[in-house]
Amino acid sequence: MKRLDRRALFASGAAAALLAATGAGMAQTPRRGGTLRVAVPREGAFLARVARAAVYDQLTEVAPDGVLRGELATGWRSDETARRWEFRLRQEVSFHDGRLMTGADVIASIEAHLLTGELQIAGLRSLDLSSTGDVVFDLTDGSPHLPYRLADTGLVIAPDGDVCAALADLNGTGLYRVDRAQDERHFRARRTEDNYRSEIAGWLDALDLIVIPDPSVRAEALRDGFVDVAALPVTKGLQGQFHFHPSDDDVALAAAKHVALPPRISARAPLDEYRIAERWWMA
Repeated sequence: MKRLDRRALFASGAAAALLAATGAGMAQTPRRGGTLRVAVPREGAFLARVARAAVYDQLTEVAPDGVLRGELATGWRSDETARRWEFRLRQEVSFHDGRLMTGADVIASIEAHLLTGELQIAGLRSLDLSSTGDVVFDLTDGSPHLPYRLADTGLVIAPDGDVCAALADLNGTGLYRVDRAQDERHFRARRTEDNYRSEIAGWLDALDLIVIPDPSVRAEALRDGFVDVAALPVTKGLQGQFHFHPSDDDVALAAAKHVALPPRISARAPLDEYRIAERWWMA
């Protein structure tokens, strides 16, 4: 696996964003390549949430260091009352089927999340496009935290607002596209080419997610090398051989030593805010 050319990285202007996004120093520069195999339980929708986070993007992202950053939105602003918000959209971003993302897709997706209850915005009067193509939220009451709320990995942007597609039909703007999938059983995705974040995230060639309901069987699969990461409630029989996150005493994930855990890992949700596909790499 080839190490990134640091000189070229700095020359491209991407180095600062890379280090900020991963929380890594130059001694921990991510490597490209490899397939990350992850064993997850059936309950908790782990498979779907990790798969969707790999395939889709949101308007914003809260990075592991807690800093809010743009994803499909390149910037945002509100009036002094925080009632009117304008989100400037990234241009020339394509869904995996080749279609360009538009403001209409963003509005349809947000409306779909409101209908499903995934997103709740009290006093939302309207969602519109401005004359410059920005998405405008018009609220009855001020909401200074709206950009943070839109960073939830569940609030994906999909073509025509199709945010509830089956795993095999996921069509996003993210770093990975679906290779094959079956709901509640398995999911495989491959890294896309020329993604707008390809210099700062998405180091793996491929991601494999496998549902294994029994935690003892997940631990055995990890111990015997059939998977690289397992979501586990305990570390019994694994001490000394694996990394544990968040800690040895409060484990949610166990990972093989050849898997690189970024120094900063989001603790807002399991599996690194479900963004394990874009943030972790093979050491």
